[in-house]
Amino acid sequence: MMVPGAAKASPERDFAATLGSGERRTFETYIAARRFYNLTLDEFWAEVEEKRALRRKKRAADQPMTAKDYAKGFPPEYSGPQLPADLAKRWTKFREARAEASPPPEPRPGVEDFLAHAREQYGFVPDRIPEREFKRRYAREALRVGLTKDQVVRVYALETSGLGTADMVAGIHPITKKGTPISTAIGYAQLLSANSTSELVKHGPEFIARLKRMSETAPTAEARKRAARKAQILTRMLAVAKSVPNEWSRHVALGKTPKGYGIHAINVDGDIGPWLQVLKLEGLKELAEKKGKPRLTGAEIELMNLAGPATGLEMMTPAGRAATTPNFFERGGYGRNTIVRGKTGAELLKALDDRMNDNLGNEGAVIFSQVFDEIAAEMAGR
Repeated sequence: MMVPGAAKASPERDFAATLGSGERRTFETYIAARRFYNLTLDEFWAEVEEKRALRRKKRAADQPMTAKDYAKGFPPEYSGPQLPADLAKRWTKFREARAEASPPPEPRPGVEDFLAHAREQYGFVPDRIPEREFKRRYAREALRVGLTKDQVVRVYALETSGLGTADMVAGIHPITKKGTPISTAIGYAQLLSANSTSELVKHGPEFIARLKRMSETAPTAEARKRAARKAQILTRMLAVAKSVPNEWSRHVALGKTPKGYGIHAINVDGDIGPWLQVLKLEGLKELAEKKGKPRLTGAEIELMNLAGPATGLEMMTPAGRAATTPNFFERGGYGRNTIVRGKTGAELLKALDDRMNDNLGNEGAVIFSQVFDEIAAEMAGR
């Protein structure tokens, strides 16, 4: 008996060839059941994607969502036959050996890579400033555009566990510096490289104008010189960012290149980083206000950050709050992100809020909160 569907070499077929007749039948029955289960998974996610496509059209037409616009429930759980423990262990070792024989995946870039590409592509070396001063500048920018301490610090508490540094990359512990990058997300708001390109396209001329003003008003000749050079470099970066169509998919593609990684390094610069990340959060607030949702909580901003701005807003509607989370995430993202799995929209919002509460007592969040109070007092005294 052959493993169903295995017409050519495959791990299942090759492993089955190593087994005696009894174990082979057990293994082939298990593999057949798993393949049938995978078909049911595919059917579930096909319905999710079909419903999502229809909702996009309704959203574009500004039509309200109803319960019928969402797939019901969650991805089905496997309930078929299991392998005996010893056979399962051997099957796992066989697959691991196959994986080890394959070329390892390319490592994801980290902050040192972004800095290296910034230097090589643009001659840019960010100004690295003390962490507390970075927080002060961040808080000042946030209050200037109407974001509150609660909104910003709670997003920081969720995105960085309340410990994050200005150069924190997702997957790297901000204090021990141990780990491996799992994405290009960086900084207090964990912007992706594509976010940096998108925000530069939106706000680059404003950033350049501010740097030029700094080049005229900075207190020292050295500071004025640095600001002028930074304005020149950012002008070149903006030209690169605008060299592709202003579409998210094209920004994602650019963000995976040396030029895109170099742009991403502006997040750690003491002048530009706070501006960039705060304006990304402000953009979420402004979109919500346009859609009739003012006064977002920190968890609601984070929901828009996590699921995407429009999708996050949809999850806050009555129908979206009642719908299950697979409706709002791609299949791979749903599987990787433990906080989103097995919940409704309302339950996810609560889970985000709960995790923020847990992390607000961590040192970075406590300091950030104190800094906000200091800056608010300074601004009020002027």
